[in-house]
Amino acid sequence: MKNIIKETNKYLTLTLFVGVMLTSCTDLEVEPTDSLLAEGFTGIETAEAASSQITAMYNDLYGYIGTQANLYALNEVTTDALLVPTRGSDWGDNGIWRQLHQHSWTPEHQYILAVWNDWNGLQLQASEVLDSRSASSAEATGHAAFIRGLSMFIILDNFGQVPFRDTESADPLGDPEVLTGDDAVSFILSDLDTAISNLPTSVAGDDNLRATKAAARFLKAKVLLNRHIYNGSGTAAAADMNEVISLVDGIEGDGYELASDYFDIFVPGADTETIWYAQASAGARIFHTLHYNSTELGGGGWNGFSTLAEFYDLFEGDANSNAGLNDGTLNDGQEERRGFVPPGGIAFDGSYGTDENSDGIVDGSNVGFGFLIGQQYGPNGAALEDRNGNPLSFTREFVSAVDGQPSLVDNNEVTGIRVIKYNPRDGAFANHIIFFRYSDAYLMKAEAMMRSGGDPTTMINELRTMRGAAPLASVTGQDLLDERARELYTEGWRRNDMIRFGQYTKDWDFKEADAVGDVNRQLFPIPSAQLILNPNLVQNPGY
Repeated sequence: MKNIIKETNKYLTLTLFVGVMLTSCTDLEVEPTDSLLAEGFTGIETAEAASSQITAMYNDLYGYIGTQANLYALNEVTTDALLVPTRGSDWGDNGIWRQLHQHSWTPEHQYILAVWNDWNGLQLQASEVLDSRSASSAEATGHAAFIRGLSMFIILDNFGQVPFRDTESADPLGDPEVLTGDDAVSFILSDLDTAISNLPTSVAGDDNLRATKAAARFLKAKVLLNRHIYNGSGTAAAADMNEVISLVDGIEGDGYELASDYFDIFVPGADTETIWYAQASAGARIFHTLHYNSTELGGGGWNGFSTLAEFYDLFEGDANSNAGLNDGTLNDGQEERRGFVPPGGIAFDGSYGTDENSDGIVDGSNVGFGFLIGQQYGPNGAALEDRNGNPLSFTREFVSAVDGQPSLVDNNEVTGIRVIKYNPRDGAFANHIIFFRYSDAYLMKAEAMMRSGGDPTTMINELRTMRGAAPLASVTGQDLLDERARELYTEGWRRNDMIRFGQYTKDWDFKEADAVGDVNRQLFPIPSAQLILNPNLVQNPGY
């Protein structure tokens, strides 16, 4: 494991771009929140002001990436990878978590509205820096082009249509035009080409807190890999797939490569995988899944996020146990990526990002990695209990404590396998959440090979062998989707992957019956208030 110095960076206060959260299409005083340009805008007057706006935009998007709600929830909780059952009154929240997993959301869903407002607002700020009247440096232009490309990609991916206001020629109070399909993709690709030309080069091991050429190449590859979904053609173009391969080769040319210690990738510090990370606290990724008694750090876990047994079963190993030792020994035949539940904590030696507790044990080191199932243990090896004095033993199933039937409500404290990649032993509040990493690029290249008639088996087996999984005789499309699930779980790409492989509409536990097979659910609804504000928008089918 990486030895790190305790994080001392204080999390930057986030500046929100726009004002009002709209929750009802019947509100007669709706206000635009995603694309309002100040009347009389004539550009950002100095290079220092443009640089300051770039800093503010990065700080905003770190927050958008770091929360367990909003974008993360839309792209993980709406899939088979994560769900948030209601335990008593905990995580009820008027059903907003259950609606995502069940595919029963409405245009007024809080997280859908937040994603729309956040990323459209960020797009407009980036356009101000890119305005030809602004005194932006070449590097500021590169960062703004990357941020606008990313923002428009996220809106296109989630909503299928992107409102855009040209800051130089459009009426500042007029309705933004709306880009869809190939028009939206071409606009995003043009921005990413600008970013690639103007951003600095990074090499593997650099502290990639901001975007670099490698990050822009990564995002361009992601857009091209999904172009046939966005334009509705249904078939990936060979030229797009060849360019994906070329872009990943460019990333490899900067020294990025597969890292041999899987969970070490998520510890702050130099590695060969991290292309770009968000300076956002990993605390949300840690505590949203842990039980209240899992650790004394941060006052304990929040006892929410869990995974379906069918997702856990994608990994090699015992279906009912995932035990291992803190030295990395795996006891249940599991591959490395499935992680392990340790029998207790480890002695403090000064090399970890957290402090020692009163017994000389690294705080949080009794918490396992990956998938937590079965009995959990305290720092000194004692079997932990839940708040009612029952064994803290996480189960595969979600059942009602009232009648014992499968349910997303009335669950007790231990239902559901828990999922954790960022471990509290390495810094429970470290400002480090990976958004782009090389393994994803590697798998995009393998997929592009397959979609253009090549055989990615050798590439996939190289990764599987490194991760302690048995090689495959051959690789199908389903195998490749499953490999992405195993490698990239809870990293924010599951929805995108499932749509591209035609799996997002399949049935899974607790999805509503009328949502199974409903292709309309592949896009989220345009928030109702925005349809009133901008008549160029058209509500997505099915809403």
